[in-house]
Amino acid sequence: MKTVFIQPERCVGCKQCEIACAVEHSQSKNLFQAVSESPKPRPRINAGPGSYFNSSFPNKCRHCNPAPCLAVCPTAAISRTPDQEIVLIDGSKCISCAMCALVCPFDVIRYYESAETLKGRVVALKCDHCIERQKDNREPACVDVCKVNALLFGEINELIKTAGSELSRSVSAAVAEPAEPPEQPETFTAWKTWGKDAANLNKNR
Repeated sequence: MKTVFIQPERCVGCKQCEIACAVEHSQSKNLFQAVSESPKPRPRINAGPGSYFNSSFPNKCRHCNPAPCLAVCPTAAISRTPDQEIVLIDGSKCISCAMCALVCPFDVIRYYESAETLKGRVVALKCDHCIERQKDNREPACVDVCKVNALLFGEINELIKTAGSELSRSVSAAVAEPAEPPEQPETFTAWKTWGKDAANLNKNR
């Protein structure tokens, strides 16, 4: 199964993934035209702030199997493609009951107007794995624009194996070669020496 693998430690919170996703799901597929569309195209990925300064987490649908959202939908608006195992929402069948959002373990389902349904109707929206791009052998839009490799696309086991190997190399390098402490500027060293001398003079009085 191909999926989008998230490496949150690499995310810088630039939100380019959100912009690319919104444009990909717009009517025009063009950034400058998309901003004036009605309804406004919405991203299906959300890069929220992390737990420490300058960190972020790009959160998106994991297309779970079994999928809780699919199991509870009362109108069969949510289905899974048999070939790619992508969980999709049919907005024309959605009644906005929010049952799917309640059971989603990753809080990735939102409710907005969609160009694919009647104007004014608010329906459930989430990542569709850029299924149309995949049909053209292209990566999902969010992965395509990510410059720091926080988002990768491919076979899940291969991606996990690669990430694990990189982590092992990083840890091994850190243990084998302890980092040297940074050199202090000469001005700082001079002031530090002067402070010690001044302290000694006060003691000898």
